[in-house]
Amino acid sequence: MYLMLFVISLIANGLSALAGGGAGLLQLPALIFLGLGFAPALATHKIASVALGVGATYRHLREKKISLKFSFYMLAAGLPGVVLGANVILKVPDHWAQAVLGGFTLGLGLYSMFSPRLGMEDRPRQLGVPGYLVGGLGLFLIGGLNGSITSGTGLFVTIWLVAWFGLSYQLAVAYTLILVGMFWNGTGALVLAMQAPVKWDWLPVLVLGALAGGYIGAHWSIAKGNKLVKRCFEVLTIVVGLSLLWRALSLPQ
Repeated sequence: MYLMLFVISLIANGLSALAGGGAGLLQLPALIFLGLGFAPALATHKIASVALGVGATYRHLREKKISLKFSFYMLAAGLPGVVLGANVILKVPDHWAQAVLGGFTLGLGLYSMFSPRLGMEDRPRQLGVPGYLVGGLGLFLIGGLNGSITSGTGLFVTIWLVAWFGLSYQLAVAYTLILVGMFWNGTGALVLAMQAPVKWDWLPVLVLGALAGGYIGAHWSIAKGNKLVKRCFEVLTIVVGLSLLWRALSLPQ
């Protein structure tokens, strides 16, 4: 069972580090399948996913492309949303939340597929104060989803950084993995751990898989460039979107 957990964590977090999100698509259902209830599986997954950010951060920081100023901006805009989302997750009908998120996620993948030049190179936009306020509102709303919904919200951050701020997929994924993977997920994990039990004896092997997967996925994204990252993002968003829609239809109304 521990070997299975490690392999699942390695694959899920490796793909997430390559595409900029989506680890929960494989890891969370696997934890539920292995016997955990939804609440402890979600809390355990959130804590383990912090290690994805650690592994990816170590690789991406070596490239020295991360802006400290922009990083603080993302944290200030997104963390309040994460806390809010993690506190209201138990009050939202799960099938409605997953159906809406699934539809949006699927739309993101199709939008990227039909925009062949989107995110292929860095073209930072000169936004001004109004633009950064809108950008911050978007990050706040995505932070709320990150705190409350289990799968694919890192993909939302990635596409928002590409479409609104003009970053390349490669750089957007780096910001997502470092700030969402470590800080957003860490905050959400702390809030959820105070509300639900955590499967502590499974965490070490999940963390090892996430660390290795995060580093390997980040290395491949840097080595292979924007084209591979964009294709992986599109595949994962479509798969995650369809999966969420299917799960929403399967849940009791």
